[in-house]
Amino acid sequence: MQQNIAPAAEQPLIRRILSSIESFLHVETASGVVLLAAAAVALIWANSPWGHSYEALWRTALPLHAAPLPFGLGDLIGNRSLHFWINDGLMTIFFLVVGLEIRREMYEGALSDPRIATLPIVAAIAGVIVPALVYLLVNTDAVARRGWAVPTATDIAFAAGILSLAGKGIPPALRMLLLTLAIIDDIVAILVIAFFYSSGIAVAGLLIAACGAVAALAMQRLGIRRAVAYVLPGAFVWFGMLRAGIHPTLAGVVLGMIAPVTVASRGALSSMHPWVAYAIMPLFALANAGVSLQGLSLGGGLPHTIGAGIVLGLVLGKPTGIVLASVAAVRSGMCALPEGIKWRHLGLLGCLGGIGFTMSIFISNLAFSDPVLLATSKVAVLVASTVAATAGLIVGRFVPGMRVPPQ
Repeated sequence: MQQNIAPAAEQPLIRRILSSIESFLHVETASGVVLLAAAAVALIWANSPWGHSYEALWRTALPLHAAPLPFGLGDLIGNRSLHFWINDGLMTIFFLVVGLEIRREMYEGALSDPRIATLPIVAAIAGVIVPALVYLLVNTDAVARRGWAVPTATDIAFAAGILSLAGKGIPPALRMLLLTLAIIDDIVAILVIAFFYSSGIAVAGLLIAACGAVAALAMQRLGIRRAVAYVLPGAFVWFGMLRAGIHPTLAGVVLGMIAPVTVASRGALSSMHPWVAYAIMPLFALANAGVSLQGLSLGGGLPHTIGAGIVLGLVLGKPTGIVLASVAAVRSGMCALPEGIKWRHLGLLGCLGGIGFTMSIFISNLAFSDPVLLATSKVAVLVASTVAATAGLIVGRFVPGMRVPPQ
C-alpha cells in the first residue's frame, strides 16, 4: 500500500506554516486586528463605486423552503435576509459565549461577590442616562430629540475587540466588567426601543421564551450536562424573543446564564472562542460597518446639532456616566472593585463604553426618517465610536499602571 508522504524538504515548511497559523490564532490581539480589518473593508466597499453591491449582498433573502412551521415561525423567518441571519442568528452564539463567561465568573470568579457584580449594573445605567441628557441639552428641536437614545448604546462586539488590542496584561476582571456592562446596556437599549420606538412587546413571544428558559432550568435540575441538549430550549428562547419584538441574540445570554457550570467550563469556552473571534465577529463587522457617506450634511441646523449631540454623548457622556457612577458606588460602599482593578481601569472602561456603533446605528434608523438626518446620525456614530476606540487604545497601551506585571 502506497502512502502519500510529503518529501522531507516540504515537511518542515508545512510545519512552519501550521505553527505560524496556530501562533497567530493564540495571539491575544489577533482577533481585534481581524475585526478592525473586516470593518475597514466594509467601510471602503460601501463608499466605493461598487457600494450598491455591498447593500445588495446583505439584503439578499434566504428563503427557507420547509414544511409549515408552528407558532408562526415560518412567517417570521421564512424569507429573512443574509444580514438578519448574521446579526440575529450567528451573533446569538457570540452572546452565548459572553453569557457563559459571565456565568462562570458569577460561580467562581470576580462576579461571585454581589458587591462586585452590582458595579457594572450601576455603571451601565449611568452610562445610558448621562449621554441621553447630554444629547438633549444640545438638541432642543422636537424632531432632533427623537434621537436621544442613539448615544446611549455600547457595541459589545467592537468594545471587546478593542479591549483585546490593548494587549496582554490588562486585568481579566476588566473584560468581565466590560462584558457585563455591555449586556446590561443592550438590555436597556432593547427596552428603550420597545417602549419608545415601536408598538411594544408581544406577550405571546415572551411566554414562548419563558417556556424555553424554564425547560433549560428543569434540565439543569435533572442533572443534564451535555451542551447539545440545551439547543432545543435555546431555540424556543430565541424564537420567543424574536416574536416578542426583542433582539433575539439576547437568547444567547439567557441560555449562557442558566446553563450548568460544567457547560461554562474553560474547556467548553475555549473550543468556541476561535469560531467567535475569527469567523462570527469579523463577519458581523463586514456586514455592519459599511456606513455610506452619501447624503451627509456638514452644514448647520438640525444635522449639525444632531451630530454634535451624538458625538458628545458617546465620547464624553458615556465615560463620564460610567466613571462617576462607579466611583460613587464604590466610595459609598454599595459596590466594590474586583481584584486587580484600579481607578485608572475605570477610565478605560468608560472609553470603551463609548463605542456605540451597530446598536446606535440601529436606533438611528428608528429615530430618523429624513435621509439627511439619518445619514448625519450614522456618520456621527461612526466618528464618535472611532474616537472612543482610539481613546481606549491610547489609555490601555500608554497609561502607566494599566497592565498587571507578569507573575
